[in-house]
Amino acid sequence: MTSQHPASPDAFFEFDYQALDDPEDGQRFTRYWDLEPLQRGPEPVPDWLVTDRAAVETELGILKTGKEADVFLLERAVPATDQSCVLAAKRYRGEEHRTFHRNDGYTDGRRVRDSRVTRAMAKKSAFGREVAAGQWAGAEWDSLQRCWDAGVPVPYPVQIDGTEILMELITVEGEPAPRLATTRPEPDLLRDWFEQLRSAMAAMASRGFVHGDLSPYNILAAGERLVIIDLPQMVDLVANPNGSDFLLRDCHNVCTWFRRRGLDVDEQDLFGELLASAW
Repeated sequence: MTSQHPASPDAFFEFDYQALDDPEDGQRFTRYWDLEPLQRGPEPVPDWLVTDRAAVETELGILKTGKEADVFLLERAVPATDQSCVLAAKRYRGEEHRTFHRNDGYTDGRRVRDSRVTRAMAKKSAFGREVAAGQWAGAEWDSLQRCWDAGVPVPYPVQIDGTEILMELITVEGEPAPRLATTRPEPDLLRDWFEQLRSAMAAMASRGFVHGDLSPYNILAAGERLVIIDLPQMVDLVANPNGSDFLLRDCHNVCTWFRRRGLDVDEQDLFGELLASAW
């Protein structure tokens, strides 16, 4: 994925909100309370999240583009008040616009119960493509909630509506947090970051799942803490016959980056530790 970092979200708070009968172009009323409870994030809801029914959501531009989905900045604010927050809106594309590599490997162990849905997906009909895109959004939504409940550092999942997921925007001093791959931490912070990742990966493994595509490019460096993102391909460590292979690859990707930054870590040691957590 390639990032396009806009100006600080604070710059957009100067928008002059007034009572709106109809949203303008690039705006919409929030659907938070129109969604089913399972489409909203876990309790307790963070204090920073605006949930007022009168809130209006305004497009602020694109944050990141990718092969499967794009991430946009979205401000949710209540007109004529100081209630506002900026969210990340991840929008998955239709199947014809996506090239998610090795889909079958990631989805081994997953089941689609409705045979009509299964047939439509196999035939790649219009309905099947819509379901396929929705599946990946649904998979990431489920993964975000499972990680959040397990105490894994991920963005708070706000809501899912079709193929769009709204989630917490991870920032550093008002700017979107950089990817781990772009950072050059001091030795003490490097060691602390590795311990954070070790703990996060162990928390996932102990609950029987693996990120499946973990690398310095989908870990955000939010100051002194790390936040894991991009979870649609999360793998069931037990049900997926390649689960341990995905776990080993995650360990390799993580340890390789830390070794290149000067930290003496071993992927086999980490892999063994995580397997012990799982079993």
